[in-house]
Amino acid sequence: MIFSLGSKHARYARAWFSIGVYFSLVALVGISLLLLWDSIGAFHVRGGSISAWLRNLLASSFSVSIMDTPIIIASTILSIAFHEFGHAIAAASEGVQMEYVAIFVAVFFPGALVALNYDLLENLPLFSMLRIYCAGIWHNVMLCAACLLMALLLPVVLYPLYMSGDGLTVMGVPQISPLSGYLSVHDVILSVDGLNIRRTEDWMKMLDQGTIETISSREFLGGSQSYGATISGKGYCVPNSWLDASKNLWQINDKLACPDELIVFGKFTCNGSSTFSETDRGSGKKQSESKYCLIAKDVVKLKKCGNGWRGTKDDESNCTCLEDEYCLVPVLPPGFSWIEISYTRPYSLECLKQEGNLSSEHATNNNNGPSPCSGTFVYVGDLSSAARSVKLSPYRPRWALFLFIADVPYFLENCLSCLLHVSAALAAVNCLPVFFLDGDAILETTLRYVAWFTRRQQRVIIKLCRLLWTSLSIIMFSRFLYFMTLYYG
Repeated sequence: MIFSLGSKHARYARAWFSIGVYFSLVALVGISLLLLWDSIGAFHVRGGSISAWLRNLLASSFSVSIMDTPIIIASTILSIAFHEFGHAIAAASEGVQMEYVAIFVAVFFPGALVALNYDLLENLPLFSMLRIYCAGIWHNVMLCAACLLMALLLPVVLYPLYMSGDGLTVMGVPQISPLSGYLSVHDVILSVDGLNIRRTEDWMKMLDQGTIETISSREFLGGSQSYGATISGKGYCVPNSWLDASKNLWQINDKLACPDELIVFGKFTCNGSSTFSETDRGSGKKQSESKYCLIAKDVVKLKKCGNGWRGTKDDESNCTCLEDEYCLVPVLPPGFSWIEISYTRPYSLECLKQEGNLSSEHATNNNNGPSPCSGTFVYVGDLSSAARSVKLSPYRPRWALFLFIADVPYFLENCLSCLLHVSAALAAVNCLPVFFLDGDAILETTLRYVAWFTRRQQRVIIKLCRLLWTSLSIIMFSRFLYFMTLYYG
């Protein structure tokens, strides 16, 4: 059936796979040089371009976890099948029929191949051979393009049943997640540090940037020992009465460390510094007077100040508090960051009841207390691990009636993302001139065009390339496993 299909549309198939030849040759040269450059740089600098690309890939919005193993397996099978289908159609358009199809497992990686009549293949023109060898890479690239197009059209397709662009819906919160005590399934994250978020990439970018932008102070003293600390520039205008209450707490507690449920705060001056300094080293009493223990959930409701908020303008930062208020900033343990997350619970029973009461004819809103539909909490800890510990989707059902299909957009996004990554990886790997890969056959056929090399010289060059790129690929694969161990370990 495949041979009949390729023979029937041979003219169009040859034109189609001719484009793939030029693309594959450029990709082969580019990826091979990039791998060589990265391997050389690994011995002279701390990391190379591919190393950075691997780290960015692992830290990207590609959020398929071990629990999504069926998606990974299905994407792998589909990518390999489409790759081999390209070889089969290209061979059929050249009049070469398949002999058999084989599937195998190399170590623990699945693979497949299309066996062709070798005698007929060798008698073809060189460019016809290249069309067959490059067809698999070209088909994987086109599969990636199709995934990108479908991802772009997904909001239009899902528009009748789902809304997007006004927050991220929580699809899953594992119990081991540091955010499990704050968020639950089907909550909607609205903003981070006052900035609205619309895509999963925005969530990852904001939390990663929050980790990088953390300002390290000189030292933070605890008892008779000093240890590094992080002073956040995100401050709040705290009334003087709160500071007096904190002093009373110090007298009762009689310790330099705040109780577990309270956070240490320090005064923020107009020049952007904190009151903690080296002059406090020898005086525990003076140090205790410059520290304040406050409840984070109460402080977060106050007016913001300081220069660490990304959602405020420069003229609104620093000293913007009233006369009877002080701008206090949290003082955190080493490696910790402070981030403020606003969320809503539109599908909770309390929120749905409130909406029903407000929509009734005689409803009046006399409730001045906290809304059951929304809230704001502060997370103090490692932002990178917290960002990747929850499953988020930019889509949510328009009506609570369709809450049972709320996971459909998340599932579709993960399928497209996984298929895109697997197909791109398969195309990139096959571009390398390594034993038993398409790049090896592409390089051998291409060298036949070079007239100034004899057949013996061509064989020597091909063997050297095979050994070189196979060795570099093994090194690259080892580094990839190392990054995977660091990321998931």
